[in-house]
Amino acid sequence: MTDCLSVLKTILIFVRHKVIVTMIEYSEIIFRLLSAVLIGCVIGLDRNLHGKPTGIKTLGLVALGASLVTMASMHFSLNQGTYDPSAVGRTIQGVITGVGFLGAGVIIHDPSKERVHGLTTAASIWVTAALGMVCGMGLWQIAGVALTIVLLLFVIGRPLEKMIYLRWLSKTAEERDAISKHEE
Repeated sequence: MTDCLSVLKTILIFVRHKVIVTMIEYSEIIFRLLSAVLIGCVIGLDRNLHGKPTGIKTLGLVALGASLVTMASMHFSLNQGTYDPSAVGRTIQGVITGVGFLGAGVIIHDPSKERVHGLTTAASIWVTAALGMVCGMGLWQIAGVALTIVLLLFVIGRPLEKMIYLRWLSKTAEERDAISKHEE
């Protein structure tokens, strides 16, 4: 009888431990997914505020999807060594390729003005997917640093590009042609 009770206690402790571990893992999975969505939404907010074709919902979904498939390739295991790293690598390759097609859809070439529009938006879709994958892997410091860099690029990049463009326009036509010929 005591052997039976000790076996039942062991089973109960195991089941209780397994439930606690499962609950912790689910809360971590939910945290990773919500973090990815939040990062996507922050990048999407910038795109919305500048009237671009992608925004909060689109980039939130891109980050969520990238995070979700990354964790799925890890079998939703949060312990390194319990999943196949090559499967994660293949998933990353697939996400990057798929998101490249999504980004290509926002790039518009206007031959009459010799301009291309949507490159920054396409790049923001791509980097949002990458950040979603990083969140899916639980690499918080990298996600935070990368998000900060993205936001700095959005804030500093616009005025810097305008300054460089105006400086380019201040050159004479001959100077611009000479520089353009040299680049080819």
